Amino acid sequence: MAKGNLDPKVPPQDLDAEKSVLGALMLDKNSILRVVDFLEEKDFYVPAHQKIFTSIVELFEKNQPIDVLTVTNKLKDKNQMDAVGGSSYLTELINSVPSSAHVDHYGGIVKQKKVLRELLTTAARISEDVFQNQEDPDEMLDMIEQKIFAINQKSKTYAFTPISDHLKAAYERMERNLGMEGLSGTSSGFKGLDNLLSGFQKSDMIILGARPSMGKTAVTLDMVRGAAKAGASVAVFSLEMSKEQIIDRLISTESGVPLWNLRSGRITDEMDFQMIQAALDRLSRMKIYVDDTPSPTVLQIRSMARKLKMEHELDLIVIDYVQLIQPSRHGDNSVQQFTEISHGIKGLARELNVPVLALSQLSRNIESRGGEPKLSDLRETGSWEQDADVVMFIHRYNRDVKDLMSAEEKNRSALLVTKHRNGPLGDVPLLWNPEKVSFTEVDTVHTI
Repeated sequence: MAKGNLDPKVPPQDLDAEKSVLGALMLDKNSILRVVDFLEEKDFYVPAHQKIFTSIVELFEKNQPIDVLTVTNKLKDKNQMDAVGGSSYLTELINSVPSSAHVDHYGGIVKQKKVLRELLTTAARISEDVFQNQEDPDEMLDMIEQKIFAINQKSKTYAFTPISDHLKAAYERMERNLGMEGLSGTSSGFKGLDNLLSGFQKSDMIILGARPSMGKTAVTLDMVRGAAKAGASVAVFSLEMSKEQIIDRLISTESGVPLWNLRSGRITDEMDFQMIQAALDRLSRMKIYVDDTPSPTVLQIRSMARKLKMEHELDLIVIDYVQLIQPSRHGDNSVQQFTEISHGIKGLARELNVPVLALSQLSRNIESRGGEPKLSDLRETGSWEQDADVVMFIHRYNRDVKDLMSAEEKNRSALLVTKHRNGPLGDVPLLWNPEKVSFTEVDTVHTI
């Protein structure tokens, strides 16, 4: 079969494959089921082929027979017979293929050529845009990635698979879990949370919400250290704090030296220096990668995470925090923007098959209401609550209480797991350490 015109001035196409698809569809009425889920009218290069395919799909949608006669009548009803070359051309299409056995293969070729044409068109538009806009290369790169990503998404095909194909892998997962004492995902570093979630699971979107200054970044960095100590490779997208601030916090919590002493240079004790050196040595062996690009788009995050996974593997992605992600469409209202971002983060987790821990601020309602946070306190709660596999909150019970009380009571805290798509809910008691800007675990865990 010809592979299409090789003239570089002619867009990629394979006329023989297009004819074979259409001929097969008219030979066997059931063959449409094998291509209708991924082929579209615009995938065909020849306008006449587009019209014929559209008529075949219309017959299929109305549950009508599909053969050369019904397709002819459909085209006549739309006054398109002359445009497609008449009945003789339909006969030629049927004669171009011996059977419908390979219709999905021919359809795949047609789809591939369409993707190549879209790449050419996109490349031409990019070239034109670059010449017209030479001021903001970052904006251009983001636009280019969006266009390429859109082509990539449209080229993907999904299909049903029998569960028998996956049962062996499921049993092997269960066997591995037995050897891991029930921890099937990436460790959080908090035993109580790991017991509730069995670790952060692949492809899960985990939301961690908190009021301002509750310690959501602190508890997240505790989880980053815990995951890395267990051997995980962790990517941290720090949209609020610089790399230097993140690293200082990691050194403080790992060494036990108060953060303010580190940042202000108030380290005079030789023991502190020794603890810092030991912490630096341990941290240097951890697979923690930090990016502090301010206000990236979801696509930028996906691109960087994808590259990191190819180069170093990836077991956990952390985003601090989602309200600082730049929406790709600025004209939409905030609900639409956050829905887009939420779907994008969920798509990232699924595409890379990696858990994504995304931090979120809470709405101002909780400031006036007080008490423990609820799912409804998530900003733009609809999309976040729906897309998330796990939602949890960090809560410090007595942070705002002015009465005199013990330091332990003042710093009593908890991780509240309020949504867990595949398991139990519960509270993980913690204790806040303001000097080290870190949380430590209390033994008791309350499950619901």
